[in-house]
Amino acid sequence: MTTTEPTPALAAAVQAIDPITVQVIGNAMLSVAEEAGTMLRRASYSTNIKERADCSTALFDAAGRLVAQAEHIPMHMGSMAGAVGRLSGRIPGYEATTVRPGDVFITNDPYAGGGTHLPDITMVAPVHLGGELVGWSANIAHHSDVGGHVPGSNSGDSTTLFMEGLRIPLVKIVDEGRLVDDVLAFVLLNSRLPEERYGDLLAQQSAAATGARRLVELHEKYGTDVVAAASGELLEYAERRLSLAVAAVPDGAYTATDWLDPDREGEERIPIVATVTVDGERIAVDFTGTGREAAVAVNVVRSALEATVFYALKAALDPGIPANGGFFDAVEITAPEGTILNPRLPAPVAARTDTCQRVVDALFGALAQALPDRIPAGSHSSITYVNFSGLGSDFYVYPEVVAGGGGARPDADGLDAVQVHVTNSSNLPIEALETEYPLLVEAYELVPDSGGAGRFRGGLAIRRDIRILGDGAEFSAHADRQSLAPAGYAGGAEGTAGRFTVRPGEDDEIVLPGGRVSGVALRRGDVMRVQSPGAGGFGSPLDRDPQAVADDVLDGRVSPRAARDVYGVVLDEHGAADAEATADLRRTRTP
Repeated sequence: MTTTEPTPALAAAVQAIDPITVQVIGNAMLSVAEEAGTMLRRASYSTNIKERADCSTALFDAAGRLVAQAEHIPMHMGSMAGAVGRLSGRIPGYEATTVRPGDVFITNDPYAGGGTHLPDITMVAPVHLGGELVGWSANIAHHSDVGGHVPGSNSGDSTTLFMEGLRIPLVKIVDEGRLVDDVLAFVLLNSRLPEERYGDLLAQQSAAATGARRLVELHEKYGTDVVAAASGELLEYAERRLSLAVAAVPDGAYTATDWLDPDREGEERIPIVATVTVDGERIAVDFTGTGREAAVAVNVVRSALEATVFYALKAALDPGIPANGGFFDAVEITAPEGTILNPRLPAPVAARTDTCQRVVDALFGALAQALPDRIPAGSHSSITYVNFSGLGSDFYVYPEVVAGGGGARPDADGLDAVQVHVTNSSNLPIEALETEYPLLVEAYELVPDSGGAGRFRGGLAIRRDIRILGDGAEFSAHADRQSLAPAGYAGGAEGTAGRFTVRPGEDDEIVLPGGRVSGVALRRGDVMRVQSPGAGGFGSPLDRDPQAVADDVLDGRVSPRAARDVYGVVLDEHGAADAEATADLRRTRTP
């Protein structure tokens, strides 16, 4: 990491700046990042960006430190920080790149460019004022197709990075204000949807320019030294918040293991082992004991692992820590090379988020030993990414991430049908889906009894039935939690696993084996059922308020049979909990 001595003017600004100015500038930077994100979504062509908001925007200081990230997707922080870190020389082993006003850089490569998988394309614009580099405006967007062996470039069963699409090194796409047509042409030529890529890439360029322009205005208003001093204070504040949060955790080493579904038929599940060591205000995370590199695309490169760890610690220890890079250097992360969390080129990585979700589960499992009143039960923790492609009026590619159940909390039920952990994209509204693609949504509903039973119930899964209206359709997907359901905590029951079913209820119904498939042929009229996992419960089901169980039955979340057999609640003819009968039944169930 490169370091420079502060100038006398900057040192004076640091001494003079007051907390109110720091907060005003910090909020202004967040506003800039949010505005750039709005620009990106509104100018994009693809539903994945303009409707599902599978994109993120951020600002970095001149040294390449993340100062403000809009409230988008935690995983994207890794790609943006990785690209800016290489350009700025902040990452060890990389020398700062010569940049000029008007330059914009592009990359998606997980090994050479700081990315996490190929569909996520990062753009970075250096920000200059009076010829001086004062910061970086960055954004990232998940593109619907960048080549590879399946439409969507995001199947879970690829066996090498070279099957997953076009690798874009960290290169200029705009050179001193002029679009580099050759670089753009390479990207467009390698996509099945070049017109859509063209629109989305120009939207990213506009978003980067918007962030850069607003950051310049901020420097002009307050002065570069004042903005730099405020940025430094914001970063230090985040580090102090982390130190205080860590100091409140009992010292010790806490270890937990979770497992991914098998990567190949006949193989055992791959373990994710996380040891969290707390020593005063210092915290370290060690993944020694984690399983081998996967044969399919669930490997996780360093930038994705770091983003996941930072998310998990922030969520568990202090959600109020600002979303900046102030505490990045304060966390020690160890992941042995050659494991699924530190793979070697060309290990495939397209479905890396399924493993990242499991990393969070392992970290939460470890922290629950020290903070049992704070950590929720297991959430669905699967991306449940699906991709439909085929022929309508034109060739189409429809990507979607289906939400699932959120883990029950120590003092509240889990949320139904939500995204969790490192992903935060929206669903695609049915109206937009059916307008854009030759597809018909026949069911979109919560799955009764899919949330793990407990004193507090786990969140429910989603079932989505999609009928194919066009020809030549294919289905690809990556998902986990298809063989091992989310865990319950403190006596709570586990949730339910997810699954993909072709032509459900028909004589030729097929339940797809595992969650990592590609090229599944679908006929006109076929229905694909996507069911996500439900979350684990917290506490004994026999301690749940009988009226809450009766309400769940009335709402269709819990079946009458489960109310009696699992929760020990007897309902009367009106659907209300029979207090006396329930007490008698529960006495027979209590050890």
